[in-house]
Amino acid sequence: MAIGPKSSPLFLERRSYRQRRLMDAARLMPILGATLWAVPLLWGDGGGDDAGARVSNSNAMVYIFGVWVALVGLTMWVSLRLKDDSAEPPSPGPSRQGPPPRGASGRAPGAPPGAAP
Repeated sequence: MAIGPKSSPLFLERRSYRQRRLMDAARLMPILGATLWAVPLLWGDGGGDDAGARVSNSNAMVYIFGVWVALVGLTMWVSLRLKDDSAEPPSPGPSRQGPPPRGASGRAPGAPPGAAP
């Protein structure tokens, strides 16, 4: 029985696993926000048997604003955690050598307009 090419490890490293889960959380944030903002639509108009079931508009606005603030805070936390996890030292690779890049006019960036290319 021949063994195929070397397979990838069964488990990911803890750091990369957490970073992937944080990226998943960041992708789901708009869906969470839309779901939480739709909750006041389910509160009803108070037309049923419950006399005290009606929610005032001011309470609904406080809820919407609170959800917005919570989403901003949660998104900021996820963003900062992703930035911290991705702050790794750069790998020593070949440095870029060669002439400076040229713009659309053919001259080096920052060169005076009358300079030759």
